[in-house]
Amino acid sequence: MENRKLKNSELDRKSVQEFKEAEKTPIIVILDNIRSLNNIGSVFRSADAFLIEKIYLCGITAQPPHKDIQKTALGATETVAWEYVENTLEVVEKLQQEKTKVFSIEQAEGSVMLNDFKAQPGEKIAVVFGNEVKGVQQKVVSASDGIIEIPQLGSKHSLNIAVSVGVVLWDLFSKISQNNREQSYMAH
Repeated sequence: MENRKLKNSELDRKSVQEFKEAEKTPIIVILDNIRSLNNIGSVFRSADAFLIEKIYLCGITAQPPHKDIQKTALGATETVAWEYVENTLEVVEKLQQEKTKVFSIEQAEGSVMLNDFKAQPGEKIAVVFGNEVKGVQQKVVSASDGIIEIPQLGSKHSLNIAVSVGVVLWDLFSKISQNNREQSYMAH
Protein backbone atom coordinates (compact mmCIF):
# COMPACT_ATOMS: atom_id res chain seq x y z
CA MET A 1 0.00 0.00 0.00
CA GLU A 2 1.36 3.37 -0.98
CA ASN A 3 0.14 6.40 0.89
CA ARG A 4 1.36 9.43 -0.99
CA LYS A 5 2.14 12.39 1.20
CA LEU A 6 -0.05 15.38 0.44
CA LYS A 7 1.47 18.56 -0.94
CA ASN A 8 0.88 21.79 0.97
CA SER A 9 -1.33 22.94 -1.89
CA GLU A 10 -3.63 19.94 -1.26
CA LEU A 11 -4.18 20.64 2.44
CA ASP A 12 -7.02 23.16 1.98
CA ARG A 13 -5.64 25.56 4.58
CA LYS A 14 -7.41 28.79 5.46
CA SER A 15 -6.10 32.15 4.34
CA VAL A 16 -5.43 34.74 7.06
CA GLN A 17 -8.79 36.35 6.25
CA GLU A 18 -10.65 33.01 6.27
CA PHE A 19 -9.07 32.18 9.64
CA LYS A 20 -10.14 35.51 11.13
CA GLU A 21 -13.71 34.98 9.88
CA ALA A 22 -13.98 31.31 10.90
CA GLU A 23 -15.93 30.19 13.95
CA LYS A 24 -13.38 29.66 16.71
CA THR A 25 -12.97 26.87 19.21
CA PRO A 26 -14.16 28.35 22.55
CA ILE A 27 -10.71 28.14 24.17
CA ILE A 28 -8.46 30.98 25.31
CA VAL A 29 -4.78 30.47 26.12
CA ILE A 30 -3.10 32.54 28.84
CA LEU A 31 0.71 32.52 28.96
CA ASP A 32 1.94 33.47 32.43
CA ASN A 33 5.56 34.73 32.30
CA ILE A 34 6.90 32.50 29.51
CA ARG A 35 10.62 33.12 28.89
CA SER A 36 11.33 31.23 25.68
CA LEU A 37 10.52 33.05 22.45
CA ASN A 38 10.53 29.72 20.59
CA ASN A 39 7.93 28.36 23.03
CA ILE A 40 5.76 31.43 22.48
CA GLY A 41 5.95 30.94 18.70
CA SER A 42 5.07 27.26 19.07
CA VAL A 43 2.01 28.17 21.17
CA PHE A 44 0.82 30.47 18.39
CA ARG A 45 1.19 27.62 15.89
CA SER A 46 -0.77 25.18 18.04
CA ALA A 47 -3.45 27.83 18.64
CA ASP A 48 -3.72 28.33 14.88
CA ALA A 49 -4.02 24.57 14.27
CA PHE A 50 -7.05 24.27 16.56
CA LEU A 51 -8.72 27.64 15.71
CA ILE A 52 -8.24 28.92 19.25
CA GLU A 53 -10.11 32.12 20.05
CA LYS A 54 -7.29 34.17 21.61
CA ILE A 55 -3.94 34.17 23.37
CA TYR A 56 -3.14 36.46 26.29
CA LEU A 57 0.57 37.17 26.75
CA CYS A 58 1.23 38.18 30.37
CA GLY A 59 4.12 39.37 32.52
CA ILE A 60 7.54 38.83 30.95
CA THR A 61 6.05 36.92 27.99
CA ALA A 62 7.41 38.54 24.82
CA GLN A 63 5.13 39.81 22.09
CA PRO A 64 5.21 39.62 18.30
CA PRO A 65 6.78 40.76 16.12
CA HIS A 66 10.07 39.19 17.18
CA LYS A 67 12.25 37.10 14.88
CA ASP A 68 12.53 34.20 17.36
CA ILE A 69 8.75 34.10 17.86
CA GLN A 70 8.16 34.35 14.11
CA LYS A 71 10.64 31.54 13.41
CA THR A 72 8.49 28.95 15.21
CA ALA A 73 5.09 30.63 14.72
CA LEU A 74 5.40 30.42 10.91
CA GLY A 75 2.86 33.22 10.41
CA ALA A 76 0.42 32.19 13.14
CA THR A 77 0.93 35.55 14.86
CA GLU A 78 -1.00 37.01 11.89
CA THR A 79 -3.99 34.67 12.31
CA VAL A 80 -4.50 34.09 16.04
CA ALA A 81 -5.89 37.03 18.02
CA TRP A 82 -3.62 38.02 20.89
CA GLU A 83 -3.29 40.71 23.51
CA TYR A 84 -0.59 41.67 26.01
CA VAL A 85 -1.75 42.24 29.60
CA GLU A 86 0.93 42.71 32.23
CA ASN A 87 -0.98 41.18 35.15
CA THR A 88 -2.13 37.58 34.64
CA LEU A 89 -4.55 37.77 37.57
CA GLU A 90 -6.37 40.70 35.92
CA VAL A 91 -6.95 38.58 32.80
CA VAL A 92 -8.23 35.66 34.89
CA GLU A 93 -10.67 37.88 36.79
CA LYS A 94 -11.85 39.65 33.61
CA LEU A 95 -12.53 36.34 31.85
CA GLN A 96 -14.35 34.95 34.89
CA GLN A 97 -16.61 38.02 34.92
CA GLU A 98 -17.37 37.20 31.26
CA LYS A 99 -18.47 33.67 32.36
CA THR A 100 -15.32 31.95 31.03
CA LYS A 101 -14.09 29.05 33.17
CA VAL A 102 -10.36 29.44 33.88
CA PHE A 103 -8.17 26.39 34.50
CA SER A 104 -4.50 26.44 35.44
CA ILE A 105 -2.44 23.68 33.87
CA GLU A 106 -0.40 22.67 36.87
CA GLN A 107 0.51 19.96 39.33
CA ALA A 108 -1.41 20.94 42.45
CA GLU A 109 -3.66 19.65 45.19
CA GLY A 110 -7.15 18.99 43.90
CA SER A 111 -6.13 18.84 40.25
CA VAL A 112 -8.13 16.84 37.72
CA MET A 113 -6.17 14.69 35.32
CA LEU A 114 -6.56 15.91 31.74
CA ASN A 115 -7.90 12.55 30.57
CA ASP A 116 -10.63 12.76 33.28
CA PHE A 117 -11.52 16.42 32.60
CA LYS A 118 -14.97 16.92 31.09
CA ALA A 119 -15.55 19.97 28.92
CA GLN A 120 -19.09 21.24 29.51
CA PRO A 121 -21.14 21.83 26.34
CA GLY A 122 -21.40 25.51 25.46
CA GLU A 123 -18.81 26.56 28.03
CA LYS A 124 -15.88 28.77 27.10
CA ILE A 125 -12.59 27.67 28.66
CA ALA A 126 -9.36 29.55 29.35
CA VAL A 127 -6.20 27.60 30.16
CA VAL A 128 -3.22 29.14 31.93
CA PHE A 129 0.30 27.87 31.22
CA GLY A 130 3.13 28.99 33.47
CA ASN A 131 6.77 29.84 33.49
CA GLU A 132 9.20 27.14 32.36
CA VAL A 133 10.82 26.93 35.83
CA LYS A 134 8.24 28.16 38.36
CA GLY A 135 5.00 27.16 36.65
CA VAL A 136 1.77 29.13 37.04
CA GLN A 137 1.94 31.74 39.81
CA GLN A 138 0.29 30.50 43.03
CA LYS A 139 -2.06 33.50 43.16
CA VAL A 140 -3.27 32.60 39.64
CA VAL A 141 -3.68 28.91 40.56
CA SER A 142 -5.68 29.98 43.64
CA ALA A 143 -7.94 32.27 41.57
CA SER A 144 -8.61 29.62 38.90
CA ASP A 145 -11.89 27.73 38.66
CA GLY A 146 -9.92 24.50 38.63
CA ILE A 147 -6.57 22.86 37.96
CA ILE A 148 -5.94 20.43 35.13
CA GLU A 149 -2.90 18.18 35.33
CA ILE A 150 -1.33 16.33 32.42
CA PRO A 151 -0.73 12.72 33.51
CA GLN A 152 2.97 11.86 33.40
CA LEU A 153 4.29 8.40 34.10
CA GLY A 154 8.04 8.80 33.63
CA SER A 155 10.84 10.08 35.84
CA LYS A 156 10.64 13.78 34.85
CA HIS A 157 8.35 16.22 36.60
CA SER A 158 7.27 18.34 33.64
CA LEU A 159 6.86 18.72 29.90
CA ASN A 160 8.12 21.57 27.75
CA ILE A 161 5.50 24.31 27.71
CA ALA A 162 5.02 24.11 23.93
CA VAL A 163 4.39 20.36 24.26
CA SER A 164 2.01 20.93 27.19
CA VAL A 165 0.01 23.46 25.17
CA GLY A 166 -0.21 21.08 22.21
CA VAL A 167 -1.35 18.17 24.39
CA VAL A 168 -3.96 20.22 26.28
CA LEU A 169 -5.34 22.02 23.21
CA TRP A 170 -5.68 18.77 21.27
CA ASP A 171 -7.46 17.09 24.19
CA LEU A 172 -9.86 19.99 24.79
CA PHE A 173 -10.46 20.47 21.06
CA SER A 174 -11.34 16.77 20.77
CA LYS A 175 -13.75 16.89 23.72
CA ILE A 176 -15.43 20.10 22.54
CA SER A 177 -15.77 18.70 18.99
CA GLN A 178 -17.29 15.52 20.42
CA ASN A 179 -19.76 17.56 22.51
CA ASN A 180 -20.74 19.54 19.40
CA ARG A 181 -21.28 16.35 17.36
CA GLU A 182 -23.43 14.87 20.15
CA GLN A 183 -25.50 18.04 20.46
CA SER A 184 -25.96 18.18 16.69
CA TYR A 185 -27.01 14.51 16.65
CA MET A 186 -29.49 15.04 19.51
CA ALA A 187 -31.02 18.03 17.71
CA HIS A 188 -31.95 15.86 14.72
